Amino acid sequence: MKLLVILLLFHTTFLMINGQISSITNTHHETYIVHVQKPKNVKSLRSTDLLSWYMSFLPTKTLASGESRIVYAYQTAITGFAARLTKEEVKAMETKEGFIHATKERMLYLHTTHINDFLGLNQGTCLQRDTYLGKGLIIGMLDTGVLPNHPSFKDSGLPHPPTKWKGHCDFKPTTCNNKLIGARSFQRGNKDLPYDAIGHGTHTASIAAGGFVKDAQVLGNAKGTVSGVAPNCHLAIYKVCHSSVCGSTDVLAGIDQAMDDGVDVISLSFGGGAVPFYDDAVAIGALAAVEKGIIVTSSAGNSGPTKGTIENDSPWLITVGASTMDRMIRARVKLGNNEELIGESAYHPSGFTSGFLPIVYPGRHGSSRAKACSDGSLSRLNIKGMVVLCHNSGANTTVEKGIVVKKAGGVAMILINEEDQNMTTRAAAHVLPAAHVSYFDGRRILAYALSKTNPTVTIIFDGTLYGISPAPSVASFSSRGPSSINEGVLKPDIIAPGVNILAAWPSPVGPLSLESPMNSTITSMAFNIVSGTSLSSPVIAGVTTLLKIAHPDWSPAAIKSAIMTTADTLDRDGLPISDLYSMGAGHINPTNANDPGLVYDIVEDDYIAYLCGLGYTDKQVSVVARRIIECASIDPINAEELNYPSVSVALGSKAEKTITRWVMNVGESESLYSVQIKRPEGVEVSVYPEKLSFSKMNQTLSFSLYFSSGDVGAMRGGASEGYLRWVSNKHIVRSPILVTFT
Repeated sequence: MKLLVILLLFHTTFLMINGQISSITNTHHETYIVHVQKPKNVKSLRSTDLLSWYMSFLPTKTLASGESRIVYAYQTAITGFAARLTKEEVKAMETKEGFIHATKERMLYLHTTHINDFLGLNQGTCLQRDTYLGKGLIIGMLDTGVLPNHPSFKDSGLPHPPTKWKGHCDFKPTTCNNKLIGARSFQRGNKDLPYDAIGHGTHTASIAAGGFVKDAQVLGNAKGTVSGVAPNCHLAIYKVCHSSVCGSTDVLAGIDQAMDDGVDVISLSFGGGAVPFYDDAVAIGALAAVEKGIIVTSSAGNSGPTKGTIENDSPWLITVGASTMDRMIRARVKLGNNEELIGESAYHPSGFTSGFLPIVYPGRHGSSRAKACSDGSLSRLNIKGMVVLCHNSGANTTVEKGIVVKKAGGVAMILINEEDQNMTTRAAAHVLPAAHVSYFDGRRILAYALSKTNPTVTIIFDGTLYGISPAPSVASFSSRGPSSINEGVLKPDIIAPGVNILAAWPSPVGPLSLESPMNSTITSMAFNIVSGTSLSSPVIAGVTTLLKIAHPDWSPAAIKSAIMTTADTLDRDGLPISDLYSMGAGHINPTNANDPGLVYDIVEDDYIAYLCGLGYTDKQVSVVARRIIECASIDPINAEELNYPSVSVALGSKAEKTITRWVMNVGESESLYSVQIKRPEGVEVSVYPEKLSFSKMNQTLSFSLYFSSGDVGAMRGGASEGYLRWVSNKHIVRSPILVTFT
């Protein structure tokens, strides 16, 4: 069996062995990564089973010095291990059954935020090379402001803003430059400088278009070059959020100003519960921007995995959910019974401990505040010198939980997911040694801690690993569809990286941050790792900027279509990523989006007809359209008939329905597409015509989809998934199909 594995490790000149830091002193033994087959006749690949299998390849368990040969026993990234071996021992190992390959360890560094690598974007690819990394276009960031003198916003080698730029900078004139070309603040009309006081805006701006910064690191854990998705793009900052609150009046003012200033793309990383569009300032402002040719990306919200929690659900927005990448900053939890479980943390302290420490579980008596390690909940407990188990619940953040633990005398923390948070863990910049584990691993830790008289644990910090599976997957916190207001349009549209994203930050993070309060004059090179759909939106903003340069004649709807119809629906292991309510059309693939073959476009009048089809009054439609609309003079369409790149229909028992779509040829002048359908369960679907023959560029052709259902029965209230694909000799244009049963 052929096993293809990619493994990237970050190390310093030291190795982590059983929780201790040891230098490499034996010149005869070097560290090798050994790839092996999975052991035969083993039903459950527990860590103990794997370790026993790995040990069978070694000549001895320890070196003459007494040091363990095994450095890492991998469980998820690969089937294999890292061990100290001589060249001769590796040669002998090659003859053993189950051996695949061994390679000498290389010293590799975190060389970007990893988003670009994971998305296949770098300076050598056609999309970034041909678009000059976004040069000449402007992204408007509506957020919490920015730290202007952060190295991510230097303007080395960048041209002056385009002549269409009409904005200005509220910082000192010398602070803005050819990268950060404008900065404004909106706070209910009051004067305020657009400095970022909490980090969110600085982080998102650098993800979208931060420049190249060498030697970036978080808590000393990794060191390399960081950049945004469109690093040569200009940035315009609109501070519409103050603390964690964004007033709708400020938001609308920010969009208005951005349109007037001449931005090309707007990124929004905030939202509220879904409301009718006429009550939604974001929807109204975004439609105005889209009608002007400005692309607007928005975050889906962080209220997952519950369905019906999607925010920013208007069809003219690109609504983005959050996905994971294949990178893990690993922290292993080793229990006193030698069972090991995998967690994450961005804080990897050197020389933490090689011994086991006592565990304390404040929530064992049922107090919700103690379970969450809320402020003040640990003050009466004797936890000095102990490892504290905290649930990932309550109002305080994961880092704030660590602050509570540290102040109460705890020396380390294990953060346990709640059931609905499932497998998604985060590598936060903690203030003390910590590990964030999944719900299932947390259950095992709790079971051990509650069943033993004197339970103990230690945390082993492994550094940064790449090639972790599954990737991408949908983050548990990413909000899901359907929209509670508009179920006729599938949302989110797309997913993009939003878990453990490394980017600029306005102040130091981690243990030192307790003594280093944030202030806007800091010039140190600070970075942080954060998670949320807030970070997925600027990823797509950066990608759409590149696409807009490559295809200046495409509308915002056409660019959205290109992103959606070329999205990946399988992860790196070839398995389905998730359901449509979680991922929409799939995971962003920028290279494919640059050459989609066909696009579904939407003209301005279609959105107005769609608003009338929602049953809004003329006045309500006029509010969203920002002009007087009389629906009686318009042929309204329902959401199912909007020329959207995804298809969402509702069917009752023994029902029939026909919808029409049209596509524009943006591929080869002469091309022939044939239809492929995966019908949703319980529904018959046919397409006419079954072939689309194009003879020139920008030619449009229409087709119809016919749906029919039998007796819905027990499927009523549920949904079924399928897809439509138009396939030529070069392109596959895929649209997800979602049928809900009424």
